Amino acid sequence: MKIKEIVSALERFAPLPLQDGFDNAGLQVGLTEAEATGALLCLDVTESIVDEAIASGCNLVVSHHPLIFKGYKSITGKDYVERCILKAIKNDIVIYAAHTNLDNAMGGVNHVIAEKMGLRNVRTLQPKSDSLMKLVTFVPESAADAVRVALFDAGCGHIGNYDSCSYNTTGEGSFRALEGSNPYCGKQGELHFEKEVRVETILPVFKKTSAIRALLAAHPYEEPAYDIYSLQNSWQQVGAGIVGELPTPICEIDFLKDIKQIFDVGCIKCNRISDKKIQKIAVCGGSGSFLLPLAVTNGADVFVTGEIKYHDYFGYEEGILMAEIGHYESEQYTKDLLYTILKEAFPNFLVKISNINTNPINYL
Repeated sequence: MKIKEIVSALERFAPLPLQDGFDNAGLQVGLTEAEATGALLCLDVTESIVDEAIASGCNLVVSHHPLIFKGYKSITGKDYVERCILKAIKNDIVIYAAHTNLDNAMGGVNHVIAEKMGLRNVRTLQPKSDSLMKLVTFVPESAADAVRVALFDAGCGHIGNYDSCSYNTTGEGSFRALEGSNPYCGKQGELHFEKEVRVETILPVFKKTSAIRALLAAHPYEEPAYDIYSLQNSWQQVGAGIVGELPTPICEIDFLKDIKQIFDVGCIKCNRISDKKIQKIAVCGGSGSFLLPLAVTNGADVFVTGEIKYHDYFGYEEGILMAEIGHYESEQYTKDLLYTILKEAFPNFLVKISNINTNPINYL
């Protein structure tokens, strides 16, 4: 098995186009044509992680946080990032990162956090916008089934917990085949009318090319007609943060004690603690303070995230309980998610969760 097959499995679950604009998810170092010997999973890439990969016989490191965020004009080993790059190249180690694309994916990092908390009725706090489009094509009735299947196989027709979604109307199309054409039906030079089905389906913007390629391959016409429409719909299943509910209301202090234990947190920062009962919880792994206003407008009693800026604590004294549990602590179960993705795709492949805690923050 080649490393590129492992990468493909990761990107089927968390496509790179789902990453945020600031991010640098994806292949960081190395060549994916190499045969895969094993994958080491971690939150951050450090020199110790690369050493562990070498010692365990893994030539692929899959991290959550990208090793490389900025451009480099030289690689001389002056910092830990450059030393990791040099060591990885010298030892034929490939480094790959699944970051905000894994955060934003369906069933991604925040879903795992919500699951650890036991939240129910979960939904995306900030759904992706400008990410969907509609494809419309006109197909002779005899070929409509084959074209629909080809489009669904290419990733079209997913709406929430449903797939193979389309809308179909029958009508009559007309055309005249001109000189040099090779018509599927009708004759050159004659106006022809054909019973056709108008097939409409939805798809993510990043699947446009593959969908059109599938349409053209399955459509019997020499010159298939199709339309593409941009949609303003939000993609409800994909985006930042999660909001959900606890099975039963609980006191704030008891909730904070629970998440302190669940995430093995050395210290929880919060804006206040009262005897108020809480039930609706908003969560975002990592630096999620940008979602605070949405947590409030969605009626959350508590917002749990890895990092909150100092000034973001002001103004929410009565509106919402804010719980800052640490960046590493909030995302630690990402390694388990990566393990599940790879083991489900390749049951017999060596996948190892790193034994190294890369959290640079200690609590006295």
